[in-house]
Amino acid sequence: MKSRTDALDVTVYGVDVHSGDVRGDSPSYALVRLSGDGVEHDVVSRRKLLRLVADEKPSIVATDNVYEIAEDKDGLVRLLRRLPAETCLVQVTGDEEPEPLSRVASRHDVPYAKKPSKEAEASARLAGMNVGYAVRAFDDKTTVRVSRGRSTGSGGWSEDRYTRKIHGAVRRRAREVEDRLDEAGFEYDKEVTEKYGGLANAEFVVKAPRDVIPFSDERSGDTRIEVDAVRRDGIEFESLAQRRETVVVGVDPGTTTAVAVLDLNGELLNVTSSRSADTAEVIEWIIERGRPVVVAADVRSMPSNVEKIRRSFDASGWTPDDDLAVVDKKRATNEDEYRLENDHERDAAAAATFAYRDHADVFDKVRRKTPRGVDKDDVIARVLVDELPVESAIEAVRDDGDDEGDGGSDDQREPTEEEKQIRRLEKQVGRLKEHVEELEDRVDRKNDEIDELEDELTMARSDKARDVRERREVKRLERKNDELRRKLKKERKARKKTRGKLDRLKKLWRVEHPDFADELGDDYAVVKAVEEFTKTALEDAENSFGLAEGDIVLLEDASGAGRATAERLAGTSPRLVLKNGGMSTEADRVLFDAGVPVAEADGIDMRRIDEFGIMREEDVRDAVERWDERAEERRLRRAEETVDELITEYRVERKRGESS
Repeated sequence: MKSRTDALDVTVYGVDVHSGDVRGDSPSYALVRLSGDGVEHDVVSRRKLLRLVADEKPSIVATDNVYEIAEDKDGLVRLLRRLPAETCLVQVTGDEEPEPLSRVASRHDVPYAKKPSKEAEASARLAGMNVGYAVRAFDDKTTVRVSRGRSTGSGGWSEDRYTRKIHGAVRRRAREVEDRLDEAGFEYDKEVTEKYGGLANAEFVVKAPRDVIPFSDERSGDTRIEVDAVRRDGIEFESLAQRRETVVVGVDPGTTTAVAVLDLNGELLNVTSSRSADTAEVIEWIIERGRPVVVAADVRSMPSNVEKIRRSFDASGWTPDDDLAVVDKKRATNEDEYRLENDHERDAAAAATFAYRDHADVFDKVRRKTPRGVDKDDVIARVLVDELPVESAIEAVRDDGDDEGDGGSDDQREPTEEEKQIRRLEKQVGRLKEHVEELEDRVDRKNDEIDELEDELTMARSDKARDVRERREVKRLERKNDELRRKLKKERKARKKTRGKLDRLKKLWRVEHPDFADELGDDYAVVKAVEEFTKTALEDAENSFGLAEGDIVLLEDASGAGRATAERLAGTSPRLVLKNGGMSTEADRVLFDAGVPVAEADGIDMRRIDEFGIMREEDVRDAVERWDERAEERRLRRAEETVDELITEYRVERKRGESS
């Protein structure tokens, strides 16, 4: 397996309008240079910006809207023609329908502030992360045109001789161009216009970008050469990075680690195995091939290495009810459909295949129910990882798309004049507000300085220096008093908020009241009842009476809980969990691994008081002791299973070594 390499050390320009407008006079731009040497900020004119780009040739010039540096489509084409061949113009907010820059920056955890310099820096950082779309107007083809350098009118000789001379010069120059293109090994198409005595023009369409063509525009005597990149039909936006495909991953860990990747149609995309790959390299290999929503193993208890890989992607885990048999693995990975090099790859592919089959109904249901415009892969991830119903997952994905930044954007690639004017005015208003805030701060500072100077002047001119000091102290105390009033107001709000919490704690107070405690005595323990083993019920219990370390928790209905719900309960470190009804295998495993004792509520002598109950301490100790005995037996069984697996693997490796 190979790990991904770091990004090249390149220079990225981030650009945003600082003042003015490209359609008006003298616009200025906030410019940010982002490179291995750090970040540099500057404010430049449009002419200086283009001169810097031509001189320094940055890899990327990034902006949130290309029509801030080009007035229209034709202006954008002219701008792209002026850029060096090494420089790519990137719009980081999308293609023809850009998003707000604030939303894109938030999605990629890039710092953002509504100032030109900060917006320019955010654009540069996003482009450096391969976020955005490259703006293209030219193909990787170049036209080299050889034509007459002067008119064929009378040149002092007879007109026919003069015309033959010019057309003959065009033919000779065209041959020279053709010879140089052949020597350089370029592929090209040629079209000529025959005229009296030679050629009127010759056009070569070379299949190479303009910067590698060994010609430039020139005019010499009777001929001239024009070199130009071939225009596309329109302006196109090409994504810098493609979205990774959503996949199901099977992993077979051990001395030889194997990984198999399936798409959401059950097709095997890739499989590999290695003796030297560690967990980090496995994760990198998977990242290059897709975005896992399920990580699977072929044994009932998920190995720790596979669990680590699952957690790194925040994916759903899958294991069979019993270890997959070899015959089932072979049947699931038949040779006609899978090209596998060893048993480890077979085991990984089988785990992924069985996991896919187990979730195929979910994938089909999501595809059927997800409306157009909502990302189906994101809905699948919500259903599997967050354990949401399909309808709730769809709403959650919609909410994620609607609630970031400063709202949606209806901006098109080339807005209407009214929209352009609105955008210019909004930016102008924003800049003016910032300027007003700066001026107000400056006025406050100047007023403070004036007050100090006036006080000093008064002290210097008057014998009442003590009165001046007292007045200054009074001002200081008044400011302190104002500050204390603001704190008091804040504390009153906090006090009002805690009243609700106090009401919820009154029920718990009845249990903790001394009279009630005398009735119970030291031989009884308090039990806190939770209606269902769900996240919602646990949250209600925490808000109503609290769940703390050492509590005894009664699950009145223990069925239906998954891993996340069980982990939430285990996080409160209860002393004992009593359950009514059957508990899922996954939840039971989580509580067992966390060392939380679990016992049946049936047979326990308990007295209920609203949401609470009381039971004898002796019964609590007996239940915990019985659980400890069962836990020890369970640990021994696990250890035996682990030893059996190691022995089996050793025998397989030994047989393989003897056969080779």
